[in-house]
Amino acid sequence: MLIKRLYLPLCLFFALLPLLAQGAEPLQFDCHRTERGYSEDYVLVVVPASKTQLKPKVYVDGRDLDQSDAGGHQEVKSVVVTPPSILIAIDAKFDPETVEGVFYSAGTAATQITLNRTTGALKKIETIKGGILGATVGKGTKTYEEQCSPSKLN
Repeated sequence: MLIKRLYLPLCLFFALLPLLAQGAEPLQFDCHRTERGYSEDYVLVVVPASKTQLKPKVYVDGRDLDQSDAGGHQEVKSVVVTPPSILIAIDAKFDPETVEGVFYSAGTAATQITLNRTTGALKKIETIKGGILGATVGKGTKTYEEQCSPSKLN
């Protein structure tokens, strides 16, 4: 009787184990973007949070997107991995600065990224307020579309 009662939970545990383990596995994509006649290839690596790594990580060409220095702070706020897509939220704050004699106020950038794991379509929505980015790229919300494909690592 005890074996029968444990059979179903054990079967479910072993059936779901690969899905549970997937949460901590890095997902790597080869991506391509083109904008105003400029094109670039880059590698995107997404490492979801896990029991051993409490904070999700995102890397572009090996560069950790969680960064802080004297000029500002950028943080990966969340990473959600589902079978059809990956959702990434990034916030950045920039201190006031003077570059080549031009003063730029403090600024912020909020980025929402959606990567469709089936089609490889990456959609990035970026909202920029003030700062050097607002002066050079432009203030407001912009949408970018890029194309990615899973790397052989996945």
